[in-house]
Amino acid sequence: MKEIGQTSLPSVPNGRDMLLAEAKLSGPSRGEVESMARRRYQKPAPRREGQQWVVYYWDDEFVDRERRRKKRRHVLGPANMGEREADKVRDEFLRPLNQGLINVGSATKLGDYVESVYKPVVLPTMAKSTRDRAVSVYGNYLCSAFGEMCLRDITPLAVQRYVSGMAEWQLSESKDKVRDVLSSILGSAVRYGLLVKNPVIGVGLPAAKRGTRRKPYITRESFELLVKFVVEPYATMIFVAVYTGLRVSELIGLRWRNVHEDSISIEERYCRGDWGAPKSEASNATIPVNRAVIERIFRLKTLTVAVRAGRAVRKYPAVKSSGPDDLVFQSVAKGAPMRDNNILVRHIKPAATAMSLPWVNWQVLRRSFAMWLKKGGADVKDAQALMRHSKASTTMDVYMQFDSESQRRVVDGLVH
Repeated sequence: MKEIGQTSLPSVPNGRDMLLAEAKLSGPSRGEVESMARRRYQKPAPRREGQQWVVYYWDDEFVDRERRRKKRRHVLGPANMGEREADKVRDEFLRPLNQGLINVGSATKLGDYVESVYKPVVLPTMAKSTRDRAVSVYGNYLCSAFGEMCLRDITPLAVQRYVSGMAEWQLSESKDKVRDVLSSILGSAVRYGLLVKNPVIGVGLPAAKRGTRRKPYITRESFELLVKFVVEPYATMIFVAVYTGLRVSELIGLRWRNVHEDSISIEERYCRGDWGAPKSEASNATIPVNRAVIERIFRLKTLTVAVRAGRAVRKYPAVKSSGPDDLVFQSVAKGAPMRDNNILVRHIKPAATAMSLPWVNWQVLRRSFAMWLKKGGADVKDAQALMRHSKASTTMDVYMQFDSESQRRVVDGLVH
């Protein structure tokens, strides 16, 4: 009995209660999964129904994140098949279920797994641009095809049938990216114990309707002309990009403390509102840089940028502040981090199109750096270090293109 003057305090949930509440929202609890795992060995007798042998068995599924055990019907074969043969087919069909080769968690629907695990747990480990693209691919292509399917029902045959069907589609996204996102989702399900094997492994893409195109790069002569068509500070940005091979996100995230007398350190990157570490451990490095590049960077401190504002012209310093932690390339008006797509669309593309080079973009500038290294006779390992690739094969197979001029020199030297 409560004493007079005693007040009752609201109960505060302890850590265990909070974990249980969170588990109830996110999916089945550990106890539920364990109770489902303690299944009995199933050996139901086959029965003839019409012109078929069928078998009824118990299967687990999650509906609205609640576990249910449901009786299912499976056709074993035609009725003219012998009873002993039907028993063998039944045993083979139920073998993965009876031996525990089918994980209980694989009864989770792909859509539920993506929303409760993949998005909150896996995607935050990726760069923002990668996250956004993966979410777009899942929402536009994969959700309607696989969202209502249980993880265990997404077999290699089902995936291959879907991927093969993409041959007749007009996709705004590349086919290999659609496959890779599905592989990333199901691969994480394997990693967290919901699947035994990733069914996307080994799935092939439809045959291409045209051969691989040669990836373009800009020559030094064309680049020198391009720089003249681009205003500052963007001209210096592309100058640094093409002579160092920096990715645009690393270029925008470059700070004055990273610029040394004859080298540049890559410590962070910035992409459309997202700050982060460089792409890989190999990318987080200090690379030697030509003195002309360093001089051009420091030249920014002396420049004034003129910007049209209606009929007037406003002038801004190209570098508003140059402390160790300040950005090298600052937005003209506010000094904030730049956006790569704005620079590309407003400055690089118009200048390149005027020169009949509409394919020039940030990736082309980085590829051009690799090609110039190749033409300069750089060793493959040196080129890999300057490009900051984890593998030399990436430098050679993706960035270094075939050079018709060097091929011609080799062919002409065969006959004396």
